[in-house]
Amino acid sequence: MPRLDGKVVFVTGGTAGIGKVTAEICAREGAKVVLTGRRAAEGEAVAAGIRRSGGEATFIRADVTEDSAVRSAVAATVRSYGGLHVLFNNAGGSSNADGKVTEGSLDEFWRVIKLDLFGTFLCCRHAIPEIIRSGGGAVINNASMVGIKGELNRDAYTAAKGGVIALTRSMAAEFVKDRVRVNAIAPGAVRTERIAAMIEANPAARKAVEAQPLGLIDPVEIAQLVVFLGSEEARSITGEVFPVSGGR
Repeated sequence: MPRLDGKVVFVTGGTAGIGKVTAEICAREGAKVVLTGRRAAEGEAVAAGIRRSGGEATFIRADVTEDSAVRSAVAATVRSYGGLHVLFNNAGGSSNADGKVTEGSLDEFWRVIKLDLFGTFLCCRHAIPEIIRSGGGAVINNASMVGIKGELNRDAYTAAKGGVIALTRSMAAEFVKDRVRVNAIAPGAVRTERIAAMIEANPAARKAVEAQPLGLIDPVEIAQLVVFLGSEEARSITGEVFPVSGGR
């Protein structure tokens, strides 16, 4: 039996990279998938590809930093599929505008705090009540290795992802009585379009990748961990952070 058979999975940042691959693999594992993002053409293409392969998927254009957009997307998911069981908070990302706390861009600090941390907060705020109403399930937050160990010249992103990790642990304690498990994944450098562009433009980013003895991580590896954490195989796991570090 598929590992996510009968479950409804909500994936943010689903138009490319980790989110796209995760949406595809969750559908392959039997889930009804709703993927969100800001790029409508790309998102519709991902959902159409899943349907062509025999899966069930819907794209909803939504910005995770906007309360009304998140509320509307979650409500539409429940109307379409009758419930919600798994939330994968994937939307986020750093940029080359980041830097050390004494010199980095203030605009970049607030951008990543709003996208990575506040976006995760908003999605949990609206999705968790629906997961509870559906009988319980899982929240998986995409954090980062920098939220665990820190990294030079990325203080804004480190603060945002450290906040995601702290929020994960807090929500795990808060909602365990409601049968909602909350865990985080902390990837190192993953082979996505965004990381490839950063490596090309930023020598410091290139050095960070070179520090991974096992090289760039394939998005499929993150997606498979999302499937595990969203499935009944992980029914006793909550409040944990899973590093996928490439050996760092």
